[in-house]
Amino acid sequence: MSVQLWQPSRERAEGSGLAAFMALANDRFQVGADDYQSLWRWSVDQPNQFWPLVWEYCGLIGEGPGAVVVDDPARMPGAAWFPQARLNFAETLLRRRDDGDAIVFWGEDKVKRRISFAGLHAEVSRLQQALQAAGIGVGDRVAGYMPNLPESVAFMLAASSLGAIWSSASPDFGVQGVLDRFGQIAPKVLVAAEGYFYSGKSHDCLDKLAAIVPGLASLERVVVVPYTRERADISAVDKAVHLADFVAPHAARAVEFARLPFDHPLYIMYSSGTTVAPKCIVHSAGGALIQQLKEHRLHCDVKAGDRVFYFTTCGWMMWNWLVAGLGAEATLLLYDGNPSHLGGRILFDFADAEGMTLFGTSAKWIDAIAKMGLEPAKTHSLASVRTICSTGSVLAPEGFDYIYAKVKTDVQLASISGGTDIISCFMLGNPIGPVYRGEIQCRGLGMKVEVFDESGSAVEGRKGELVCTRAFPSMPVGFWGDPGGAKYRAAYFEKYPGIWTHGDWVELTATGGIVVYGRSDATLNPGGVRIGTAEIYRQVEQIDDVMESLVIGQDWQGDVRVILFVRLRDGIRLSAELESLIRKRIRDNTTPRHVPAKVVQVDDIPRTKSGKIVELAVRDVVHGRGVKNREALANPEALDLFQGRAELEE
Repeated sequence: MSVQLWQPSRERAEGSGLAAFMALANDRFQVGADDYQSLWRWSVDQPNQFWPLVWEYCGLIGEGPGAVVVDDPARMPGAAWFPQARLNFAETLLRRRDDGDAIVFWGEDKVKRRISFAGLHAEVSRLQQALQAAGIGVGDRVAGYMPNLPESVAFMLAASSLGAIWSSASPDFGVQGVLDRFGQIAPKVLVAAEGYFYSGKSHDCLDKLAAIVPGLASLERVVVVPYTRERADISAVDKAVHLADFVAPHAARAVEFARLPFDHPLYIMYSSGTTVAPKCIVHSAGGALIQQLKEHRLHCDVKAGDRVFYFTTCGWMMWNWLVAGLGAEATLLLYDGNPSHLGGRILFDFADAEGMTLFGTSAKWIDAIAKMGLEPAKTHSLASVRTICSTGSVLAPEGFDYIYAKVKTDVQLASISGGTDIISCFMLGNPIGPVYRGEIQCRGLGMKVEVFDESGSAVEGRKGELVCTRAFPSMPVGFWGDPGGAKYRAAYFEKYPGIWTHGDWVELTATGGIVVYGRSDATLNPGGVRIGTAEIYRQVEQIDDVMESLVIGQDWQGDVRVILFVRLRDGIRLSAELESLIRKRIRDNTTPRHVPAKVVQVDDIPRTKSGKIVELAVRDVVHGRGVKNREALANPEALDLFQGRAELEE
């Protein structure tokens, strides 16, 4: 039975952007919607009404939307959205040009900066002219090897204003990880910081940059951005110029925006790529813009003047999602560095100091600060925070409990889920509805999300595959280097032809919410029974001595057995008593099939740059298969801890 943890006040619900949009839909189309579920049903049944209304309500700037919304919403892939429209992504994001804060930046406790909307427009203008002078035009690629700096946002906007394609990676990527990504897309310009801060220390990037540049034969210019020092020696980096010199010849003027078709490429994103080379996913300007503004304005209730934060790096799609908040005329609060700096206090300091209204982070970080024993409700005001968003992995029900007990009682906790593949979300928050323990609040408007069993039948109240049965605007344009689209079709449309299969193992609840049990390709299958990995993590990680865990299925004697790896608190060893406690908690709260055949202690758990644990890579290592792209990991050395374990041969 679903347990309600929060309900918006009548005043808050009625004052939300979603309520205003619902009233507009009822007035314009006589929808008859008086709750979220009826609005969602209309949005998926009537895309030709819904999406133009989103365009209007969110104030997309351009020539459009035009008479045709989508040529065939049942065709996936290949449905064409707003084929008569022309727009530029940056034009909508740069609509506001006053002296209010556009960006407030904290680099741990080392650097603090702010830039106004007028100042951001001026900076983009100078960068646009400099990029043009460097030969950048429509369709060219500009790559950023950057921390989460204001310059990262400005360069992206300048590139997109010209119709160029932006792609980014964070500076903690190694040389090969950068080449695996940017080497596929042949950028003309590379933008890189000379260093970055993490855990109070500065880290130099110039040696890595000097090794990267020779591997990118397409490069014509490397722009070095100052961060940890004002003017570093860049003589060892071929084709490099300091940012100040790059823009020096150009005075600010009105930015000129290249209005291009709705599906013109904007971003190239990358799959995590731990088992194969990363896929280069191409996203359209129009699709990203209308989808992300829908999510900001309707699902996250972001209004003009709000102050929006998401802890992210430039290597995670949440950075791309965050910057779209400018299109809602909100201030972006950017943070770069360790989110647990200063004992985990710094992000809450940031929230209070800058009047944060939306606090976005990962489920893993929420778990981590809970384990640290932080109680922000006692140490911080957080009066401005209306919404807390969580994504990146499954937020366990106990994570919901922690937020409401130890962080803030009157707050919308919006667990959201989607991904790099769609540069947006399938499931999000609902600011006019309740929050139930352990559940994502709703399916996204305009997203016909369903749960399929193995036969391809839609089910409710049972676990199954997350699918989307109608086209949506932020579907990828395709994969870079996949001219016939074969890799693209194989990635999402192979299991159920003509239907997007996302790869999540989920359940649609009686409340209209969703519970995510993990990746469907990582589900365990002992004795032919499918088990979501999150079901085990939820139990194990509530044990005080367990900091983190990872579970896989190991092929064993013609079946599959469950192997659980645990990272324990410093100084704790896996005793027979602790192992017995782990097994008992799993058995008592799940089923006997969930109980692992082996519990193995490891000193670290491998994860991607965005913090997701890599179950498939560990499974490959345990089975003696090589991991082809270790550079995709934040801590690739951790994989070595899983090789040749004697316990796994017994």
